[in-house]
Amino acid sequence: MLKAIQFLGSSSSGFVSISYRLKRKPQANCDIHFLSRKPIKASNLSSLRSKASSSAFRVRKGRDSIASRMSHIHSDSNPYGASSSSSTSTPVQPTGSIRKINFCQSCGGRTKHEIPDGEEKMRAICTSCGKITYENPKMVVGCLIEHENKILLCKRKIHPSFGLWTLPAGYMENGESAAEGAIRETWEEANAEVEILSPFAHLDIPLIGQTYIIFLAKLKRPHFSPGPESSECQLFALNDIPFDSLAFSSMLVTLQLYIEDTKVGRLMFHYGIINKRPGTSPSEINAYTLDHHLKS
Repeated sequence: MLKAIQFLGSSSSGFVSISYRLKRKPQANCDIHFLSRKPIKASNLSSLRSKASSSAFRVRKGRDSIASRMSHIHSDSNPYGASSSSSTSTPVQPTGSIRKINFCQSCGGRTKHEIPDGEEKMRAICTSCGKITYENPKMVVGCLIEHENKILLCKRKIHPSFGLWTLPAGYMENGESAAEGAIRETWEEANAEVEILSPFAHLDIPLIGQTYIIFLAKLKRPHFSPGPESSECQLFALNDIPFDSLAFSSMLVTLQLYIEDTKVGRLMFHYGIINKRPGTSPSEINAYTLDHHLKS
């Protein structure tokens, strides 16, 4: 693998600030707004850590702030409707299925499944060394590459979603930043050298334990070609994006948000929770709601 191309410079640190100020719009107002009938302050975001159990939970309706509403989250099973961008008191999905781990990842000993002292979730605990196994979400990073008013997409040559189109993206690796991972994945999938412009979207998918960070980027030189995991790479005008042949809901949401921003003439930073409808297959990319959508 090609080592990640260094892009950080004296002016690039702006995109990691809490305001996520876009380089191209330094004058833009970066106050974060909660797209609902009730506003939420950025200072309240730290209170969103749920104290609920690992089963399905939902956010209660009410006139309280998000911070107070989240303290009343309780176990429940929820139906999920069709795709929408509403974020008003919508259900929050479970944190993903609990995988039964029978052997310790450190010593190979047998595990037992109990709730450790001081915790609220069932964990796999080694009966030999006592190590507790914690499972954490996977981080997926990628690039939305703009070139001559077109977007670069790759057709997947691997499963899942073989033969469908996606932005160049993949799992972040240890030892690299999110931006370095996005640059590396773009090289591996599209043989394209890119420069990161700004973060564009942070999308959580709790049901499958994934978080997506997509950066806006530009080609350093107008050359690209399919990598080992791609069968084709192609630039698409916005009106020609193959929305009926996209690989993942995360890509659908990202491209829809980008098109919405270009229509109003201002690219923003987006955060949202993609709540997939339980029981749907990965190929059903429209079976989701985009909840708690924040943009700045």
